[in-house]
Parts: sequence; structure tokens; C-alpha cells
Amino acid sequence: MLNKKVLVVEDEQLLAENLQGYLQAQALEVRIAHNGETAIGEAERFSPDVMVFDYRLPDMEGFQVLDAVRQNRKCHFVLITGHPTAEVCERARELGVSHILFKPFPLAELARAVCDLLEVKREPNANASPSEGFVERRQSRTESFPLQLYDGSWVLADRRRGSTVSKAPDDEQLLTGE
Repeated sequence: MLNKKVLVVEDEQLLAENLQGYLQAQALEVRIAHNGETAIGEAERFSPDVMVFDYRLPDMEGFQVLDAVRQNRKCHFVLITGHPTAEVCERARELGVSHILFKPFPLAELARAVCDLLEVKREPNANASPSEGFVERRQSRTESFPLQLYDGSWVLADRRRGSTVSKAPDDEQLLTGE
């Protein structure tokens, strides 16, 4: 598909890379910006359909990025924040933010929000009922998603809450998902 574009604006590099990888697994084209100034320039060049942005960035507030991007580009906005104050939520609603996700949030919630905004189908098993997905994942470890940890190692995070596969995948496993 790769015709739907998402710009992730997140200053924590590891989180940004994990969000990018998960959204790319949903057949979306994803780019990252780590600060507001870069995000504004990248939005101009990349023309995203959805911008997922952090509230607190090193050089400006996320809402300033939203205002600048909205002047030149029509797109949907998803706020991710570790600061779920009433003021932030109210301001997001006033500015027309489509979804607000509070950190930490399940990656599937972000994918659901973005795919719903883009009106695209999520990857297989993303729409399965919780019990169906649980049974399928127990039968096959290929449903795991590789996440990078802060120490630079990789683990396969099973989509069941709190479960990880202790063996780190090799490069071929990361590319094929096996």
C-alpha cells in the first residue's frame, strides 16, 4: 500500500523508532522527526496524511508544530503525551486533534487510531477478537513484533500483555518476521 503517509514527531529516539516500525508493519510509509523545527520542514516535504506528535518537544510545544503544519497541509493529528492534564486534553480538542494517547500506550492502539483515520485495513489478525488472537498467537510465535530496548538489544514482544520472548531475533528473523 505505502501510499498513506505518517509523520511521527517524538524526541525519544527509541520510542520513535518502535512507533515507526510498528506503523510500517501496517503497510504505511512512516518518517520520523525528533524536534519541532525538523517536523515542520519534514511535513512540508513529506506531506503526511497523519501526524503523530508528542506534546513536549525539545525546541517547542507540540501544538506549535500542529499550528505550523496545519497552515500549509491538511492532515489528521494524533497526540501522544506523558502529561495527561486537563489543559492539554482541552487544548487538543480545541485544535481538532483526532485522538489522544497517554504514554505508555499499546502500539495496537496507535495503529488502530491511525488506520481508522486513514480508513485503511490493519494487517491480518489486527481485527480479530481478543480470544481469537490469543489462541492464534499461542499457536504461532510469528505474531511477535521486534522491539528495541534501551540497552540496544532486541526482543520479540508478544502481543499478549507483559509477555516477551527471551531470544533476540537474528537479522533474517527481523526481515521475514519468522
